[in-house]
Amino acid sequence: MTDSAPKVYKSLREVLVDRELINQTKADEVALRQLKTGESEESILRALRLVTDRELVEAKADFLRVPFIDLEKVGFAPESLALVPESVAERYHLVPYDIDTKNKTLSVAMVNPVDLETVEFLEKKTSFKIKTAMAMPRQIDEAIKEKYEREKSITSEVTKALDEHKDEEKALSESRQKVTAEAPVAKIVSTILEFAMKSRASDIHIEPQEDNVRIRYRIDGILQEKYILPRNVHDAVVSRIKILSNLKIDEKRVPQDGRFFFSVDGRDVDLRVSTVPTTYGEKVVMRLLQKSIKVPTLQDLGLRGRALKNLMDAIARPHGIIIVCGPTGSGKTTTLYSVLDIVAKPTVNVMTIEDPVEYQIKGVNQVQVNNQAGLSFASAMRSFLRQDPNVIMVGEIRDTETAELAINASLTGHLVFSTLHTNDASGVPPRMLDMGVEPFLLVSSLNCVVGQRVLRKVCKTCVEQIPIPPEVVADMKQVLGPIYESVEEKWKSEGKAMTLAKVKGCDQCNNTGYLGRIAIYEVMPISEKLSKLVVEKAPSSALQKLAMEEGMLTMKQDGYVKVLENITTIEEVLRVAQY
Repeated sequence: MTDSAPKVYKSLREVLVDRELINQTKADEVALRQLKTGESEESILRALRLVTDRELVEAKADFLRVPFIDLEKVGFAPESLALVPESVAERYHLVPYDIDTKNKTLSVAMVNPVDLETVEFLEKKTSFKIKTAMAMPRQIDEAIKEKYEREKSITSEVTKALDEHKDEEKALSESRQKVTAEAPVAKIVSTILEFAMKSRASDIHIEPQEDNVRIRYRIDGILQEKYILPRNVHDAVVSRIKILSNLKIDEKRVPQDGRFFFSVDGRDVDLRVSTVPTTYGEKVVMRLLQKSIKVPTLQDLGLRGRALKNLMDAIARPHGIIIVCGPTGSGKTTTLYSVLDIVAKPTVNVMTIEDPVEYQIKGVNQVQVNNQAGLSFASAMRSFLRQDPNVIMVGEIRDTETAELAINASLTGHLVFSTLHTNDASGVPPRMLDMGVEPFLLVSSLNCVVGQRVLRKVCKTCVEQIPIPPEVVADMKQVLGPIYESVEEKWKSEGKAMTLAKVKGCDQCNNTGYLGRIAIYEVMPISEKLSKLVVEKAPSSALQKLAMEEGMLTMKQDGYVKVLENITTIEEVLRVAQY
């Protein structure tokens, strides 16, 4: 298959027809109105509301044969913003977002990227060759308003850091105490951390590339690129973070782990730091753990109905093991914290071994894993059994030794909570058997298994309600079965028609359409019939089938119910629960 040249369009409506956004009849109507009134076809398309603003801008970019850029999904290079004053950006309705110092090119998003006079003006002013792209007018306005303000501090500090880079490195290697909080690099790190706190980020990724350094934030579970820093400041920024984390600044060949505390506007955050050597230098990931956050209730997390009752029944038992499963970042530890908050009473001795301790829970004895000192999950478990515990929480079952200790503890009169990495609840018993746990011991101790994922909630400020398309109704009926009818009856009893939430984007949600997160669950109590299948070493598919027959709601079903309640969208459910 050979690459063909980009298609040349004669009109904007021709692009829309080619993209199947309007039919030929509508295109002919636009052409006829244009002949009669002399209006531009763009203004006619807007007036008739035949397509969305984004669809129209993307089509216009195709028509003009220029690239389209989504400014909400790109990181902004502080150096590029420094080249074009804010007043110029506002006057010409444009915003620079990237820079290539090697080839002397500046990437600029414009409302009218074929405005040659403006391009020529920018080239003379910046001494850079201008690469234009088309962007949504709204996004350009928001970028001018927000990015220039946000980047002012980091831009000036990057400039200073480039000038002082050599001296800074020398000072770092000579003495840690010589680097003060007033150093330009220290202010860059401070700005990166402050933005993370204000944007509700859970992780910060500092990633060296060939020509620059990419700063990404995980916000509501999704990585978003926010900053592009010059390559020259990477080593200094990493060294600054290492100093704060008490890591070796001269060791760049092996991974290191550390932690430090940071405070913004009276809010304290504990940062767990990890460095890994990559092709272009050390990558740093910082996990933000806010100590002041209140432990959420199980209802706040998204548990309800029969699933909540089954879990509460399992918690009420005096002994046994309850396992929460899911991939990394699916909220397993948060669910366990909510459970511990329920069982932690003055009459109960609760002990936990965690890596790391993410929340401080009143009345709970929490222990941090320290592998260097020989304090692992397994060694802590042995010590716990001599501490007269009622409830034990093991952060994660990683090996056979820990699994056997957890099972034995649950069989000797303790209530044990832990997590395991499996795709769903039905995958836990086979995984435990694979670790070497005897089937008869497992079924004697396992009370309940909880599978979960975390997805984003729609922003209540800008969400729109739309009728449910017929194909979506068919899919939901197939997945939910009788549950769909019960939800439909609930809507009818309230005198409303069933709708879906459609995301738009606003200032409150950083133009993503989503704000906050909620979990979807499947809770599988271990019944007598399920125990027999486990002893027979049945596959997870057989366990799930029986659990569903006994009334278990799968994560996908729970997600679809939350879609029908306008809490989230189908796209979010399929993103996390389609496997």
